[in-house]
Amino acid sequence: MEHSFISIKKFANEPYSKIIGYPKATSRQIRSRISELEKLDIKSISFTGPTTLGNLAILGKGYVGVVVIAKKGNKQIALKIRRTDSPRKGMKNESILLKLVNSVNVGPKMLDVSKNFLVMEYLEGDKFSDWINLLKGAGSARKLKSTIKNILEDCYRLDQIGFDHGELSNISKHVIVGKTKESLIDFESSSTKRRPSNVTSITQAFFIGSGNARKIQKIYKNPPKEKIIEELKRYKQEKTRENFETLLKILKL
Repeated sequence: MEHSFISIKKFANEPYSKIIGYPKATSRQIRSRISELEKLDIKSISFTGPTTLGNLAILGKGYVGVVVIAKKGNKQIALKIRRTDSPRKGMKNESILLKLVNSVNVGPKMLDVSKNFLVMEYLEGDKFSDWINLLKGAGSARKLKSTIKNILEDCYRLDQIGFDHGELSNISKHVIVGKTKESLIDFESSSTKRRPSNVTSITQAFFIGSGNARKIQKIYKNPPKEKIIEELKRYKQEKTRENFETLLKILKL
C-alpha cells in the first residue's frame, strides 16, 4: 500500500509535534527530538494505521511509546517513539531484547536505536483479531492452522532461549498476520529474568476461553480444553521438542 509521508521538518508544529512529543513536550524537547531523528536518517513520517491519536492515524500506542510508519533514507520502517511520560529512561533496553529475539528469527528486525526512538522493520499486515474476521471460504482452515503453527514455533524458540514476551495472553495486539509471514510484535514488557511461558500463554489465548478461541473453533474443531490443558502442563514441566510436537499434534497442527 502507498503511504503519503510528511517531512519531519514540519514536526516542530502541531498537530504533528503531538506525535513525537506525546503526550506533552516542551518546544525544546520537540526540537531535540527532531534533531535526534535527523541523526537516525529519518526523513519523514506517514500517518497510517488502525489507531488514532487526536486526528492522526498511527500503527499503535502503548505505555512506553507510540508507533508510526516512517522513512529511513528511502526505506519504509516502523518507528517507535518514546512517550514523554514513559517509565523507561530510554529505548536501549528494548532494542537489546529485540536483537535477542531476532537471533532466533522472531519479531521485526531491529535496525537502529537512540534515546527516544527505536527503528524497526515495518511488517505490513493485520492484527490477528482483524485477520481472522476476514478469513472466509475454501482453504481458510488450512490458512488458519498454518498461521497458528508458525506463531507457536516462534514462541517455542523464545522459550528455548529463556525469553518471556510477557503479553501473549492478548494476541489481538501482539500478533501481526501479513501476506508473506506472521510475526510477534511489541517486546516492551519482555524479560529474560522471568520463567518463559510463551507457548503456554499463546496456546491458551488461541484455544481456551477468549473471543479469538470461539472464532477459531468455528473454522476448525479443536480438541476439548481439558486435553489441551493436560498437554500444556506436561510441556510446562519439560519444554522439550518432543512435548512441543505432542502439543501440536493434540491441536491438530
